Amino acid sequence: MKSAVILLSGGVDSTTCLAIAKSLGFDLYAMSFSYGQRHHAELVSAQRVAAAFSVAEHRVVTIDLAAFGGSSLTADMEVPKNRSSIGHGSAIPNTYVPARNTIFLSFALGWAEVLMCRDIFIGVNALDYSGYPDCRPEFIRAFEIMANLATKAQVEGNRLTIHTPLINMTKAQIIARGADLDVDFSLTHSCYDPDATGAACGECDSCIIRKKGFEKSGVPDATRYANGG
Repeated sequence: MKSAVILLSGGVDSTTCLAIAKSLGFDLYAMSFSYGQRHHAELVSAQRVAAAFSVAEHRVVTIDLAAFGGSSLTADMEVPKNRSSIGHGSAIPNTYVPARNTIFLSFALGWAEVLMCRDIFIGVNALDYSGYPDCRPEFIRAFEIMANLATKAQVEGNRLTIHTPLINMTKAQIIARGADLDVDFSLTHSCYDPDATGAACGECDSCIIRKKGFEKSGVPDATRYANGG
């Protein structure tokens, strides 16, 4: 069985990405990050998802992006709520964490080389998202080129592929695909600013995109929203 490293945040996209990798016959090695984020609700979800999929191994890597700040997810800044414009053509919100996907993919690359596997899966999406530059196809292509220049495995003829099966899908399509693969979305978490109990705020970009995705897909939304969302 082929092995793959899957970046698993515990959200809808990364969980669906994990399900797709499983459906393709990969032995699953999930990687999550405690990166200095202000809450750990997604990490709790990632651990639930990894257990539900019986992954071969789930690594939670601790790094400190809060040391640099620059994002409302890692510093004392207000998370934007109820923005009228999200995604293409709108300003990149302060929930963008500088260089996060570059850093995450670098760790995944290192683990993949140690595992002697040639495949990394990441659930980035370039349609229904908050406009983050490190979710774009050109970024993924550039990183894959770099990865295949930087590693011993490639020199020995083992080319690495970064898989982005969700990159051109809407959130509704992602949810529908996940439902087809029997993903239990009640295990997932997307909110940038949950309350103390882990309930989603219902108002941040991620909550809004998630809610619209469930509405458009027709899949029941099991998300627990604070005050009904």
